[in-house]
Formats: sequence, structure tokens, C-alpha cells
Amino acid sequence: MRQIIAMGGGGFSMEPENLLLDQYILAQVKKELPKVCFIPTASGDAAGYIERFYEAYKTLKCEPSHLSLFEPNFEDLEQYVLEKDVIYVGGGNTRNLLLLWKEWGLDKALRKAYENGTILAGLSAGSNCWFEEGHTDPINAPLYKLDCLGFLKGSHSPHYDGEEKRRPSYHQLILEGKMQEGYAADDGAAFHFVDETLIKTVSSRPNAKAYFVKSGDLGIIETEVNTIYLGDK
Repeated sequence: MRQIIAMGGGGFSMEPENLLLDQYILAQVKKELPKVCFIPTASGDAAGYIERFYEAYKTLKCEPSHLSLFEPNFEDLEQYVLEKDVIYVGGGNTRNLLLLWKEWGLDKALRKAYENGTILAGLSAGSNCWFEEGHTDPINAPLYKLDCLGFLKGSHSPHYDGEEKRRPSYHQLILEGKMQEGYAADDGAAFHFVDETLIKTVSSRPNAKAYFVKSGDLGIIETEVNTIYLGDK
């Protein structure tokens, strides 16, 4: 079973006091102590980001680790990745993430892990990367489309409610035919795909929403996806 959990935002890095999404990811592994590997490439392997990951995940039932490409902490990259039950990709610069992954061959290792049943997860750049196209935002420049790994069909726009330019930019790019139709997620909302099919959408915030966005005869059609608030359990 192939699984991807793509978060618009949230998780330990944005909601350190609210680990509902992190707990949801771990709950998909049928092991008492799943091996979770954090990949912070998009942030340039920021030390503070890595520290926050360990602070959060040491409170959860799992074996946390991280993978660094700036200060390599592995001997065999593919073997290191394939040993994990969950790969959690952090936010930051999606373009830099993709370039470095391809240079190191990490994209191929992740594809193999995905096919072998490792759960892939992440937020922002770490959710963009799994789709055919990601909606990305360079500092002080317009948002634009970026070709990504293509594990999932269509496009993705994270932080849908967190940045005021997100929604109008995503709409415009789809209307102009510059981006495919796709999935938009507010901060705190997450799409759960199994075998490339969306099976569930969950959230760590009561009002976080998710959408499927496409172009129609009269303009953009934005369909809200039923989202389950994890705090109700």
C-alpha cells in the first residue's frame, strides 16, 4: 500500500503545542515504534528546525531520525531511506529541495521507498514535492508553478488560507492553463492519499479546510473537500 500525507501547513513546526497531524501520520504505521525520518533539505538543513523535530517527536511513540544532505549522516543513502517507516519532509524552498534531491539521487530512493510501503508526508515544500506541479512562493516575487516529482497527479497549493496571495494566484494560473487542476490545503489541513487516490482529508484545526480546484466554463470551480477534525476524537 502506497501512502502520501500532504499537509498545507501545521504539524510540529507550525503548531508545536498541537501534534494532531503528527500523531495521525504515526497512527498509519502498524508498528509500536515506527521509524520516522525528518528531511529538512528545503530549509537548508536548518539546525533549529531539526531540533524542533526531535523535541516534538521524542514525546511521541516512535524512533526519530533525520537525513542531512549538507552534513551527510549516512553511508548508503538508499539503504538509510528504505529502513524508515515514515519520511517527513519539512518546509522551505521547493526548488532547492528538488535540485538537491536529484543531485544526490534522493528522489529515486524516495520513489523506491514509496513503492515499498514507506509513508511519505510533509508540509509546504514537503507537500508540494509529491505532486506533478507545486504552487511555490519565492520571497518578494509572484507565486509560480514548479514541476515536482509527480508521485501524485495534478497540482498542489499549500498554505491556502495562510498567505493572502495564494488563492487568487492559484486560481489565475489554473484559469490561464499554466497549472493543472489540483488540491489546495489550508494550514492545518492534510490530504491522505492511498495508492494515488484521495481517501481522507483531516485537520488539526476546527476551521481548516481543503479544496479541489479546477477550471470550468464560467471560471474557477473550487469544491470543498470534507475534512475531519482530529480533535473531535
